[in-house]
Amino acid sequence: MALKKNDEIKLNIESVTSEGSGIGRYEGMAVFVSGTAPGDEILAHIIKATKSYAVGIVKEIITHSPQRVESDCPVSSKCGGCAFRHISYEAELEYKLARVNDAMKRIGHIDIKAEEILAAPEINHYRNKAQYPVHIENGVLTAGFYANKSHRVIPCEACLLHPPEFERGIAAFAKWVKKNNITSYDEKTGRGLLRHIYFRKAFATGQIMACAVINGIEIPDKDYLIAELQQAFEKLESVVVNINSENTNVILGRKTLTLRGSDKITDELLGRRFVISPESFYQVNHAQCERLYQTAAEFAGLIGNETVLDMFCGAGTIGLTLADKCRELIGVEIVPSAIENARENAQLNGVTNARFICADAFEGAKQIKAMGVQPDIAIVDPPRKGCQRELFDVFDDLGINKIVYVSCDPATLARDAAILYEKGFKIDRLKAVDLFPRTVHVECVSLFTR
Repeated sequence: MALKKNDEIKLNIESVTSEGSGIGRYEGMAVFVSGTAPGDEILAHIIKATKSYAVGIVKEIITHSPQRVESDCPVSSKCGGCAFRHISYEAELEYKLARVNDAMKRIGHIDIKAEEILAAPEINHYRNKAQYPVHIENGVLTAGFYANKSHRVIPCEACLLHPPEFERGIAAFAKWVKKNNITSYDEKTGRGLLRHIYFRKAFATGQIMACAVINGIEIPDKDYLIAELQQAFEKLESVVVNINSENTNVILGRKTLTLRGSDKITDELLGRRFVISPESFYQVNHAQCERLYQTAAEFAGLIGNETVLDMFCGAGTIGLTLADKCRELIGVEIVPSAIENARENAQLNGVTNARFICADAFEGAKQIKAMGVQPDIAIVDPPRKGCQRELFDVFDDLGINKIVYVSCDPATLARDAAILYEKGFKIDRLKAVDLFPRTVHVECVSLFTR
């Protein structure tokens, strides 16, 4: 019997998708149900049915999986952030490790398994960055996160992934909103001022950056907002406003103005100091970032005479932690403010053997080729979409035979691994690092040689 919308069926959950939904089978058809775990027997209410699959929601849990735990977040079933609050952390790590291995085999067609997954020492309050979409009605600010696959804001000022003081920052913004009749941005009309509230914390120094992302050119009653934020944060280092008046889902606009203090904050990683601007990429989990970079350094195996390319270098964090182990470091990054940060970070740490190019990875690699540089190793840390195939073509021209690939998406890593295999590389080592506990995301470090 074919399933249809509003059917209710018993279902045994057998596995988990890459997005964290449980998978069961009804008369051979895959049924996807979020908030479930392998070993659950449930009564599922079907909300979508096609010829090849169906989607359901939990009506009742008949038998609880041994992996199931009570969620410690009141909105975890509604928010699109944490997919694994209902299972044990040990089970979550198993799923993530299996996801990495499955991607390498199914997408990359490479028979390799990750050596291990490095578990996080803390699974709560680890994020150093939060970007809250907002909704304002009758002067009352609601800040939180989007519901899964929607732009409906789920109230969650006290997210368990974030430092507790971020909640005080939201309260400061709420007072300013009410006092000044601030409106929130409406995606349909393009009207309204406040789009997002954005905080960054440097865990090593305690410094905090507060940012209002606005649909306009100035922020009203800024002195009141600054005063409230100063009361909320003991180590408030930076208050900035980012201007984004474009019809886009991209959070940050192209212009940022400093309202108080510095336009950046300073953190420390592996004994190095790093300045970070609002636009700069910086790993969100400080403790696990250090372990990620230590793993990358281990895989790189530098002996001191190498020329190292640091592609997608952001503020220079990976490369500059390795600068004392190589002869020359060349970083490439497309974000101008991040390149400024990288150059300042090199100077801040007394690194004299590093230079940085502002370009996308492909164009930057071509510039390096035109300079006549012959790199020994490339470290790549691309965004979720992975690397351009053409980048690897330039690596061929440069004679690079060793690549350390840091990835935030096992699927694109596996796809790129298959391309590298076509070019004569093989993967020697692979580790997973859990930088994002309770979410579906997992980081990997791999070593390719030929």
